[in-house]
Amino acid sequence: IVLVNTLPDTHAEYAIKAMEAGAHVFVEKPLAETIESAQRVVDTARRTGRKLVVGYILRQHPSWIKFIEIARQLGTPLVFRMNLNQQSNGETWAWHKRLMASFPPIVDCGVHYVDVMCQMTKAMPIRVQAMGAHLTDEVPVYNYGVLQVAFDDGSVGWYEAGWGPMMSETAFFVKDVIGPKGSVSIVMAENSGGVKSDDINAHVKTNQILWHHTDMAKPDERIDMTDEPGHDELCEREQRYLIKAIDEDIDLGDHMDDAVKSLKIVVAADQSVRTGQAVAL
Repeated sequence: IVLVNTLPDTHAEYAIKAMEAGAHVFVEKPLAETIESAQRVVDTARRTGRKLVVGYILRQHPSWIKFIEIARQLGTPLVFRMNLNQQSNGETWAWHKRLMASFPPIVDCGVHYVDVMCQMTKAMPIRVQAMGAHLTDEVPVYNYGVLQVAFDDGSVGWYEAGWGPMMSETAFFVKDVIGPKGSVSIVMAENSGGVKSDDINAHVKTNQILWHHTDMAKPDERIDMTDEPGHDELCEREQRYLIKAIDEDIDLGDHMDDAVKSLKIVVAADQSVRTGQAVAL
C-alpha cells in the first residue's frame, strides 16, 4: 500500500506510479489538479486492478453518515447551505498558503462538501457559478470564494470557503439542508469551549444534529453526537476502509467516479470565478 499525502500537484503522478508498480493506493483529496489527470488515475486503477481510495474523510464519519441519511428523507428538491471559513494564522496560515499554490479554498476544501451534496440528492449537477475575492497579496490566487451548484432534480446549493487571518469567525461553520419535508442541520457551538475555525478537529466535530419537520405537530429532534471520533481516528478509519476493500475485493468504482464528479464541480467553480460566467456541466 502507498499513501499519497503530499501537496495536490503531485497526487495524480504519485498515485499512477504506485499503481503501475503494483501497489494499492490511498490518495488525499483533491484527486488531481485537472479532470483529465483525475480520470487517468481512475483509469489506471481499473486497468491495473489496484484498489484506490480517495481521502473523503466525511464518508467515514458516523455523524455525517447520519446527516446524509436524514437529508435523503426530506424529499426533492433539496437546498444545501454549507461553508467552512478558517481564520488561519501562524502555522495554519503557512499551510494554507502552501495549499493555495495548487488550489483556491473552494476547490481544495469544496470537494468534501459538494461530494456530500451529491450523496444527498443522487441527481446530476448541471450548472455551476461562483465568485471570489483576493484578500491578500501573500498568495497568488483568491483566498475567498463562494460557489452555487444546480442539479437536474431542481436541487440547488451553495458552498463558501475563505482562508487567512482576515477571515471572520461569525457563522464560519454552516451545514444545513432543506427539503419539502423539513430540514436538517449540524449544530456546532462556535463560540463556546474555545472552538477555533482553523482547528482541524473542529472541522469534523458535529456535537448535535437538529432535525426539523415541516409537520409542525412533530417536535424538532436533537440527536446527540458528542461521542464521536476525532480527526486522527477518522484517518485510521479511512485506512481500515482501504484494507477492507483489498481483503474483501470491494468494488470501488462508484467511490472513484464520485471523486471525479465532485472535482468537476469545484474546477468548474474555479473556472466561473476566473471568467465571470456560469459553467454548464
